Parts: sequence; structure tokens; C-alpha cells
Amino acid sequence: MTAVPTVLLNDGARIPQLGFGVFQVPDDETTTAVAAALEAGYRSIDTAAVYGNERGVGRALADSGVPREELFVTTKLWNAASLPVPWPDFPGAAAPSLAATALL
Repeated sequence: MTAVPTVLLNDGARIPQLGFGVFQVPDDETTTAVAAALEAGYRSIDTAAVYGNERGVGRALADSGVPREELFVTTKLWNAASLPVPWPDFPGAAAPSLAATALL
């Protein structure tokens, strides 16, 4: 994969403009799909709790050997989290996704 263009964030980090999404990928297939994406050079992975495949994403990330600092993982909170979530409550609302992806 050729170098993916990035966007400079206000904290100095660079986020890839191209990411790999796992919408409608069954959890038992997600690990293989994300592993292949990481091997191909993707460093931004998009998932959501409602997709039911965050654990598969987490397995692929853990097995990849890609340093955590190189990865951007996006997930979405479910509406039951009473969005918008006030900042003090955000860590609790995000905890299930962070645990499922093993990023907590």
C-alpha cells in the first residue's frame, strides 16, 4: 500500500485520511479482515458497538504487532448512552467499547 495522506490534528498527531471500516462484518470474520487491512498498511480502523464486532477488531490489533501509537481506532457509542454524553461521564460510556477492543 502506498503512503496514506494524513491530516494534522491540533495536538500534533497525524490521522490517516483513509480508514478500514467493519460495518456488517461478522465478529468471527472481523479478526481476519482487520489483520489483512493492517498488513496492507491501514492504520485507521472504524467500528461501533452496535456492529457486534469490536472484540474481533481487538483481537486483530493485539495480534498485529503494530505499535499502538500508530493506530487510530474509531468506535461509536450507542444512543442508550444518553448522547450527548457530558465529558465527566464519557469514560464510563466508552468503557464497554474500550474493553471489547482491548484498548482499555
